[in-house]
Amino acid sequence: MDEKETMEGNSASSANISGLSVAEPTSEGVRPEPVFARSLKRQAQRLQREAHVCYFVFKHPRTRWYAKVVAVCVAAYLFSPIQLIPNYIPVIGVLDDLLVVFLGAWLLQRITPADVLTECRELANAADARRKEKIRSGTAVVASVAIATIWLLAAIAASALIAAYLYR
Repeated sequence: MDEKETMEGNSASSANISGLSVAEPTSEGVRPEPVFARSLKRQAQRLQREAHVCYFVFKHPRTRWYAKVVAVCVAAYLFSPIQLIPNYIPVIGVLDDLLVVFLGAWLLQRITPADVLTECRELANAADARRKEKIRSGTAVVASVAIATIWLLAAIAASALIAAYLYR
């Protein structure tokens, strides 16, 4: 086997390095998103959907009272300014919130009847689809660009004012 064949073999396997695979670049030159980032994005979307399912479980008339208490306690902990680990601590502050949501969703799945949970999942999926359609509207895109532009201009103006003050 010559050196060129060895190099081609290595380049074909370079997409999977230490268990983290990256999709091959497309012909348009657009850099693909790493698999790890896509996985995190999917996990965040799943977590958001589970939180929405918890809301629908709480609102469902056939949900038992103790399941509603669990849902309220999880939501109360997430929105409470008093927490075991404050959110301003960079990583750990968010991890405890994630742990509470995961444990709350797991417990709700265990104590909620299967038919109620299935119905609530369908409601959450339908609400997610409606939300995505609403976000794709032209007005939302224009408003997002306008807000980003205003923030950027405000940041540039503030930087200019600070620079002018410091160099006086």
